[in-house]
Amino acid sequence: MLLMKLSLTALFALLFSGSITAQTKTDILHYRFAIELNDLSDTVFGSCQITLVTKTPGRSVTLDLQNLSTKGKGMIVGRTVFPYTVNGNDNAPDSRFTHQQNKLTIEALQPFNAGDTLQLLIQYKGIPEDGLIISKNSYGKRTFFADNWPNRAHHWIPCVDEPGDKATVEFIVTAPSQYQVVSNGIQVEETNLTVDKKRTHWREDVPLPTKVMVIGVASFAVQHAGFVNNCIPVSSWVFPENADKGFYDYSIGTDVLAFYDQYIGPYPYRKLANVQSKTIYGGMENAGAIFYYEQSVTGQQSEQGLFAHEIVHQWFGDMATEKSFAHLWLSEGFATYLTHIFMEHKYGTDSLSKRMKEDRASVLSFVKESKRPVVDSTPNYKSLLNANSYQKGGWVLHMLRREIGDSMFHAGVRAYYDLYKGRNAETKELQAVFEKISGKPLETFFNQWLYRGVNPHVQISWKEDPATDGLIITIDQVQKGRPFEMPLEMELHYEGNSKEVRRFDISKSSHSFLITGKGTLLKVIPDPGTSLLADFTILSGK
Repeated sequence: MLLMKLSLTALFALLFSGSITAQTKTDILHYRFAIELNDLSDTVFGSCQITLVTKTPGRSVTLDLQNLSTKGKGMIVGRTVFPYTVNGNDNAPDSRFTHQQNKLTIEALQPFNAGDTLQLLIQYKGIPEDGLIISKNSYGKRTFFADNWPNRAHHWIPCVDEPGDKATVEFIVTAPSQYQVVSNGIQVEETNLTVDKKRTHWREDVPLPTKVMVIGVASFAVQHAGFVNNCIPVSSWVFPENADKGFYDYSIGTDVLAFYDQYIGPYPYRKLANVQSKTIYGGMENAGAIFYYEQSVTGQQSEQGLFAHEIVHQWFGDMATEKSFAHLWLSEGFATYLTHIFMEHKYGTDSLSKRMKEDRASVLSFVKESKRPVVDSTPNYKSLLNANSYQKGGWVLHMLRREIGDSMFHAGVRAYYDLYKGRNAETKELQAVFEKISGKPLETFFNQWLYRGVNPHVQISWKEDPATDGLIITIDQVQKGRPFEMPLEMELHYEGNSKEVRRFDISKSSHSFLITGKGTLLKVIPDPGTSLLADFTILSGK
């Protein structure tokens, strides 16, 4: 995702009177949502079938679903059946449920054991306050776009609304016939029900976190943009009024996808739809159906970096997902840095250096004020949309690449993805992969760059040393706390137009290095290769 996010506060398990008990831990396997939309009101009519595995014995399960608010928005549950068998118990008695504090707890018709696979049915309706954005585009046309990140799916669908519980999903959308529907997975049906009503069915068989399960419903112009590897269809979905510009702009998605398919590993989904939308973000990496902000259509292909960023997320964030939002950098840092790698591949190393310098300035400024580490357990998820998760996460990967070398870094990226595709990971698990690939201990590297809310501030000074007819360069770390262990390259300019690049390995608050046989030192350029995240101060020679 590019820019902005929301907040989730941990909620306690609900206790109910009678036979309804506290929440039972579950693993959701599959969601089947039947959603009906209309143009007469913003009310959504929903029916949800959920297949789950119980992790503990009990009598009830709890899901996330927004309550009705004082503004009249939110979801009202009409009926629940648990367990539910499709075509087997439509006339079964309703299950008891309670719906409060945005938690829906449903009592089973009989107790269940740990490891049971069960289905439940929920019928509900309401006006979404968030999550499903019902609005108008810049042409005054009505649109419906899901916008679930980070935990906003529960505003319009019952679910386990956190990244650690992945499930396959179907969306069966009934809407006025003038609209087209795009979603995750592949389209398995489009049927005209009446003159003015149409049903569209999409199914995704790769388990997803709820943050990237979506529908987009609007009047679209749709173009097949090409195939990647002769098998992955890439399409562009834009508003008809700007179709020519939109098709031109969005055609870049094919080349970007082809690059990452080779660099990271095979693309994990059966299609990629790039969609002009009403997302509140610059882009949202919904699996197989990326939503871009409405003004991304310019007719100038000006959002190549945005496309690269969101397409990287198909691997990192969607397929290999952080266990919790505290490790968001495993999504956003990868998307940021691998965008730079695409630009380096296309435009050369100068492009990479320029982008890393811009990112370094953002990180130094942000951390100086926030004093927050990259791995950040704040419950305010929206606040994680910051330079730590994005630019500093990217810088950590950049320094790791410099530390272990290009080939091992590339191998590590591929190995980490291959190990955690379809799964969830945290920072220590990424570290373990790179240690195995490189054969190097990386505990200090990961700890100092990801778990400390400070960056190194390096002061550099020098003076002549009469005893050796040389000079002494002093490198001081003046940030608060313990010193960083890191290599620092410096370009040294001497009298007579001679220069050299030297590497200094520093690990203490102050180091002094003797250089002989070079003459008078005129100028020092720290980090000429843009390889270190640090603030530099050059003191006059003395």
